[in-house]
Amino acid sequence: MKNVANTSVVRWGEKLLCMWEGGEPYEIDSWTLDTIGWYNMMDGHDDSMEDSDGVWEIVAGGLLKPILQIPVPQQLPLPPSPPTIPRAISITAPETHVAVPVVPPPSIDLDDSITAFWDYQFLFVSQRSETTQPITLRLVDGVIPSDFPSGTYYLTGPGLFSDDHGSTVHPLDGHGYLRAFTIDNNRVTYMAKYIKTEAQVEEHDPETDTWRFTHRGPFSVLKGGKKVGNTKVMKNVANTSVVRWGEKLLCMWEGGEPYEIESGTLDTIGRYNMMDGHDDSTEDSDGVWEVAAGLLKPILYGVFKMPPRRLLSHYKVDSSKSRLLTVSCNAEDMLLPRSNFTFSEYDSNFKLLHKQEFRIPDHLMIHDWAFTDTHYIVFANRIKLDVPGSVAAVCGISPMISALKVNPSKNTSPIYLLPRFPTKSKSNFRDWRVPLEAPSRLWLLHVGNAFELRHANGNLHIQITAAACSYQWFNFRNLFGYNWQNQKLDPSIMNIQGENNLLPHLVQVSIKLDSDHNCQECNVKAMKKWKKSSDFPTINPAFSGKRNKYLYAATTLGSRKTLPSFPFDTVVKLDSETDSVQTWTVGSRRFIGEPIFVPKSDLEEEDDGYLLVVEYAVSMQRCYLVILNPKMIGTSKALVARLEIPRHLNFPLGFHGFWAASGNQI
Repeated sequence: MKNVANTSVVRWGEKLLCMWEGGEPYEIDSWTLDTIGWYNMMDGHDDSMEDSDGVWEIVAGGLLKPILQIPVPQQLPLPPSPPTIPRAISITAPETHVAVPVVPPPSIDLDDSITAFWDYQFLFVSQRSETTQPITLRLVDGVIPSDFPSGTYYLTGPGLFSDDHGSTVHPLDGHGYLRAFTIDNNRVTYMAKYIKTEAQVEEHDPETDTWRFTHRGPFSVLKGGKKVGNTKVMKNVANTSVVRWGEKLLCMWEGGEPYEIESGTLDTIGRYNMMDGHDDSTEDSDGVWEVAAGLLKPILYGVFKMPPRRLLSHYKVDSSKSRLLTVSCNAEDMLLPRSNFTFSEYDSNFKLLHKQEFRIPDHLMIHDWAFTDTHYIVFANRIKLDVPGSVAAVCGISPMISALKVNPSKNTSPIYLLPRFPTKSKSNFRDWRVPLEAPSRLWLLHVGNAFELRHANGNLHIQITAAACSYQWFNFRNLFGYNWQNQKLDPSIMNIQGENNLLPHLVQVSIKLDSDHNCQECNVKAMKKWKKSSDFPTINPAFSGKRNKYLYAATTLGSRKTLPSFPFDTVVKLDSETDSVQTWTVGSRRFIGEPIFVPKSDLEEEDDGYLLVVEYAVSMQRCYLVILNPKMIGTSKALVARLEIPRHLNFPLGFHGFWAASGNQI
């Protein structure tokens, strides 16, 4: 008698009961849906009746009851119920529609931990569906302005987190899902497709539309796949950033070559090799580490199938020179206390115009960087090997990234000023091998902008705006609250109560050099006017590498008790000249991603244009493309238009995007 409690359900009094035809009901916690156990509703009941029906009473009492009452082997006790408030769960959407799990009723206080828990999970719901043709989006608020430039907003990020065999991957290892919003003549169309990387083609069966994860990826462990001996670590999912440069649309990832995409259909063309002719040769050799690198290369390249060089996902566009700037690193540097950086600059036809190579004698993990007219700027996020973590990773019981951890041995933040064009006049640069030391220890996440001012007396002033966090908070394995063992996302990892200085926040870096290149000042300070958790700083791209006035970022008002810091729900605009701060926020139980600035064609002032941002209405399982007027942020007129993505195409949080104006291939 297999009591599966699958037939009916009732809530009576304070008890929620699930019932079956052949046994006692099970009592359920009404908020968490956790099982409490059997609920005995039949104590004191007996089978006495006034009338007896003779022979059948004899059959029942004398023959059947002893058989039915034979003791069965003792059943293992039910596991103890978890705390009333669950911390996380993994949710996946089916192939053709979006699942909406049970949520607390609207009467629940929005600060309730259960509501916050579900809202966080809904931001990472898998979307398996793709579009075959452009879909016209429905305008639900405002109007699309007549002067909005024609073009396409590309947004990439993970689309899938769970397969059909019990494995859940870290958001950073989710297969790249490219979204395209094309705006033209007051009409917005939408397309979305998976990037057909080698890993995606291997793990997805198009005939059955099912998934089986076989690649571990750097941040995940496969619960339903091979753990020990799985050398498929570098899972290029092309899910981090996107750029259209010249006639090429590229989706990029932190650990390998980008994938080229057909811009009209979003079909994948294949890998695009941007690193031909690049080698790891430098002027200086560092002896023992060169030997170590020689030993590591056959293992990394041969066994783990890592590419010799990895292209960072963050690129830069120097609009004044019409150049695309990229940086790549050596694969073996992930495990060695040295870092090789190759900076490349391309024209609009992807012709390599300039290349500079630097070797820094430190173990670094760089995600983003900065540039000015004369410098590349690298913030030294310092790491080191984690021996116990390495053993656990090799044994398959911990993500491969566990082999590394942050290195907080210094109380300062080293900053390297690397000469962009050193052959012009070497006397104009300081010794780049010696870093500047900012008197605070911060882990740099994303750069908003950097520019330099050279004074008549030869002094140089460099200013950088960025998002950074504390070494104390940053943990490779725990980003987004991922836990492979219970397949849960824990929102508390991203929300430390009362510790905004540890979490991602906006900072301003000031560097002053005298005419002899001696450092007169190097400091990193949190933005005085806005100290709330923030990330994804951005500017008008026409001012990239130049002096700018306005900075925009995704942030939070901190109004929710359980989710005070992340996910973000607000766009902030900061004015560096007046120190003013203006904000626009979405409604209750709604979040946003990275804002993107779209400049007007007749640009006169820096904030002439529009902001694009995706709004995630998690309580409704809907996404919206939002158009904001940057000049009106802080007023009721900031919202220009809101367009609705169809419910069956609702998608998870995107990472980074790019605006490509029509007719402008740069």
